Amino acid sequence: MKMKRMDTINVIPFIDIMLVLLVMVLTTATFIRTGLIPVDLPDAKGTAAEHKPSELKLTIQKDGTLMLGEEKTPIMLADFEQRVIAGGKEMTVVLYSDKDAAFQNFVGVMDVLKRLGHEQLYIVTDKQK
Repeated sequence: MKMKRMDTINVIPFIDIMLVLLVMVLTTATFIRTGLIPVDLPDAKGTAAEHKPSELKLTIQKDGTLMLGEEKTPIMLADFEQRVIAGGKEMTVVLYSDKDAAFQNFVGVMDVLKRLGHEQLYIVTDKQK
C-alpha cells in the first residue's frame, strides 16, 4: 500500500482554538482594566460605621524629622504610634523616606508597625533611571 503525500497543513483546528482564546481574552480584559466588577450593593438601615482614615502618609526627612500627612506637621514617633492605633489595622500607612535619611529612622517606624501588628504599609520610591 502506497502512502499519499501531504502537501498542506490543516489549520482549521488551530483557528478554532485561537478564536476561543480571543473571546476569553476580550471578555476578561474589561475586568482587568477597571480592577473591579461593578456591583450595586444593597441598602441597609442602621447606624453608620465609625469612619477611620484609610490612609496615613508619613514622611521621613533627610535630618530624621517625621512629617505627618499632606500638611506636613512634624511629629514624634510616639505620636505616630498613637495615630496608627487610632486608625486601626485597616488603615494603610504610606511611607515616604528621603534616600539620605538615617536607616535608624526607618527602623523606628517599622518597629512601631511590627509591635502593633500593623501590616498595611506602602513604601513609596522613585523609578530607577
